[in-house]
Amino acid sequence: MSNDFLAFIGWLLQIFGYLIVARALTSWFPDARRHPIVQLLYQVTDPVMIPASRLIPRIGMIDLSPMIVILVLFAI
Repeated sequence: MSNDFLAFIGWLLQIFGYLIVARALTSWFPDARRHPIVQLLYQVTDPVMIPASRLIPRIGMIDLSPMIVILVLFAI
C-alpha cells in the first residue's frame, strides 16, 4: 500500500474521532438533538457507537463508550 493511501485512511479515522467527540458534547444539550446537523452527526456515528454502547457498560450516568471508541480509532 502506498503511504498516501495510509495517510488518507488515518485522516479519515481522525475526522471520525472528532465526530465522536462532537457527538459526546452534544449529549450535554438535549434540545440539540433536534438540529439537522446533530441528526446527521448521529447518523454518521451510530454504526460504530450503538454496538460499542451495547458492549461497554455504563458507570452510573457516565457512558464510556465514546472515549473507548476514540482510543481504539487513534490506536489504529
